[in-house]
Amino acid sequence: MARYTGPSWKLSRRLGISLSGTGKELSKRPYAPGQHGPNQRKKLSEYGIQLQEKQKLRHMFGVNERQFRRIFDDAGKMSGIHGENFMILLESRLDNLVYRMGLARTRRGARQLVNHGHIMVDGKRVDIPSYRVRPGQTISVREKSLNLTAVKEAIEVNNFVPAYLDFNEEKLEATFTRLPERSELAAEVTEQLIVEYYSR
Repeated sequence: MARYTGPSWKLSRRLGISLSGTGKELSKRPYAPGQHGPNQRKKLSEYGIQLQEKQKLRHMFGVNERQFRRIFDDAGKMSGIHGENFMILLESRLDNLVYRMGLARTRRGARQLVNHGHIMVDGKRVDIPSYRVRPGQTISVREKSLNLTAVKEAIEVNNFVPAYLDFNEEKLEATFTRLPERSELAAEVTEQLIVEYYSR
C-alpha cells in the first residue's frame, strides 16, 4: 500500500486528529468530510475501530503499510508492552525527531529535509527518514543547510522540544538522550487497538 499523498486536511477530519500538528484542520469543521457533514457518522464495528486507530497512527507518522507493519513486528520482539514499544519505535524515527526538534513544521517537511541530505546523525549525513535513532546519538543540520529558509521559519514558530531531546538552538542540534515514555507520546492514540487489529 502506497503512502497517502492526498489532501491532509480531509484525512485529518476523517480520522479526527490534526495530522499537521497545528490543530487548524479540526478547528473550522471538526467532523468528517462529505456533503452530509456532521450527520454522517456511522457506528463502527470493533474491526472498524481498530482499523481506524491503525490508520490514524500510520498517517500521523506518514509511514506506508509495509514499513508500519515491520516496525510493529520489531516492537513485538522487544521486552515490555508491545503497543508502547511500537509507539516508541515510531517516535525514534529520524524524520520524526527532526520534526520534534522544530526544524520542520510538519513530519512531511521533516521527511523532505532528511531525504534531501540536510540532516546528520553523529556527524554523518543520513538521508533515510526511517533511520532509527538510538539514545546517545546526536542529530544536527549540515553546515551548508544551516541557513535554509524553511528551517529558520520552523524554528521561529516552534516553542516546544520534548524532554528526551537535549536541543541546542544555536547549533541546531539535539542529542536523543533517552527513549520517550508513553506519557510523552500521542495521547489521542489507543495503541492497544492496533495490537488487537494485527492480532486478528
